Amino acid sequence: QVQLAESGGGLVQAGGSLRLSCVAFRSIFSISAMGWYRQTPGTQRELVARIDTLGMTNYAESVKGRFTISKDNAKNTLYLQMNSLKPEDTALYYCRAEQLNYWGQGTQVTVSS
Repeated sequence: QVQLAESGGGLVQAGGSLRLSCVAFRSIFSISAMGWYRQTPGTQRELVARIDTLGMTNYAESVKGRFTISKDNAKNTLYLQMNSLKPEDTALYYCRAEQLNYWGQGTQVTVSS
């Protein structure tokens, strides 16, 4: 059963921006921290950004200052604003409800040089 659904990925040139969205199909943001992860072929999934139930955020060093995680509790939607994109940001991006261990199906981000 699908609990999370990502969207917003695509192809963008280096230096461009994208905003990813993750819709939760029930209200979970008050009971679970949420994270954005990414994965490239042959590598482990890595945490990109995380937001806890109180809105505290933390980021991977590689995206600090470029990516912003946020959430809209009323819309049950998690966001990842990605600016100044680099080719090394190319990956399949997933959202996760951490305490519930729900994962979305992923959305592909491709950054061309």
